[in-house]
Amino acid sequence: MSPQVPAHPGRKLFLNLPVADLDRAVAFFTALGFTFNPMFTDETATCMLVGDDAFVMLLVQPRFDGFCARPRPEGHATTGHITAFSVGSREEVDQVADAALALGATQAMPATDHGFMYTRTFFDLDGHHWEVFFMDMAAFPAG
Repeated sequence: MSPQVPAHPGRKLFLNLPVADLDRAVAFFTALGFTFNPMFTDETATCMLVGDDAFVMLLVQPRFDGFCARPRPEGHATTGHITAFSVGSREEVDQVADAALALGATQAMPATDHGFMYTRTFFDLDGHHWEVFFMDMAAFPAG
């Protein structure tokens, strides 16, 4: 019999990402509208607020490496995950993606329109794959 872990509605998500230059990463994400928690910020790390219960820890590479038993993949050569976040409208998807590209990000995939969901993706300055999306639940197909 498998052990059963109880549901925990108060869980918070912390994604840890290595960055080559913390100040550059903070400037990039600040320009995209993100804010940071100064309580969890020093010269090696910062806590980027994504939502009420979702955070991205940006860690300089040596600090990130201290949390890992395996080697870190090179961001520009591989994709180990896609970090997706929602926004309030299709127009905001375009605003965020266009701003990221203007700040030096590169397009990861062409824009995708599923009718109920619109997405754009980019690689940030450290090569991490991001997806910004709007989901219109009123247009979600009944099934």
